[in-house]
Amino acid sequence: MLKINNLTVEIENQKILKNINIDIKTGEIVALFGPNGSGKTTLLMALMGYDKYDITEGKIFFKGKDITNLSIDERVKMGIGMMFQRPPVVKGVTVNDLINLAGDVETDYSQLSNQLNADAFLNRYLNDGFSGGEIKRSELLQLISLQPDLLLLDEPESGVDVENVELIGRTINDLLHENLIIEKNGLTQKQRHEKRKRSGFIITHTGHILEYVNADRAIVFIDGHIVCKGNPGEVLNMIKENGFEECKKCDQRV
Repeated sequence: MLKINNLTVEIENQKILKNINIDIKTGEIVALFGPNGSGKTTLLMALMGYDKYDITEGKIFFKGKDITNLSIDERVKMGIGMMFQRPPVVKGVTVNDLINLAGDVETDYSQLSNQLNADAFLNRYLNDGFSGGEIKRSELLQLISLQPDLLLLDEPESGVDVENVELIGRTINDLLHENLIIEKNGLTQKQRHEKRKRSGFIITHTGHILEYVNADRAIVFIDGHIVCKGNPGEVLNMIKENGFEECKKCDQRV
């Protein structure tokens, strides 16, 4: 699904990521840990193609195609979707406007909106005065409307209360497993696949989201480098008990 080869990324001539190599298989979910400022969000923004994130070395391949120099909209059309940690306020555009623009015109998202408790803010301007939980639920509803093959999730539990973390986590898990109830052409259909086809890349600080989304493996970033990889539960426990410095001693260093 995704192949990152020797990726080096700079922001305003400051090197943030250094020679990153990651492969994500079709249907695989990867958790990304690391202290603040380690380059996690930079990686996701570079994968989406934002101009501020200057790729000075390396390549990004998505579904076998080199997308290193493609625009954001081209990447989205190919099947990459992102849930942002701090999305901007967009006055003049409602959540409903954006969903109807981005989604399938034949699909009725009302049931999913109700499931996410999003009905109350559908006709409000995007993120204008939204709480942390409303922002995350709005982001997730937009992501569902796009139906991407690769989900890039930047701290989906950040700023969210316990009740909303469970709701968001379970919905993300359903989206990854293509296990959502969608009404299309007046007929209600439940997507379901025994073999997962979507892939996920999830940044998390607390690990709470992983209580609802089963990641296949974990990667740890420190100072723009991959220093460790392994089982998500084991890596998270190691970080909780000993901090990120312990990850530098990891015998699975990349």
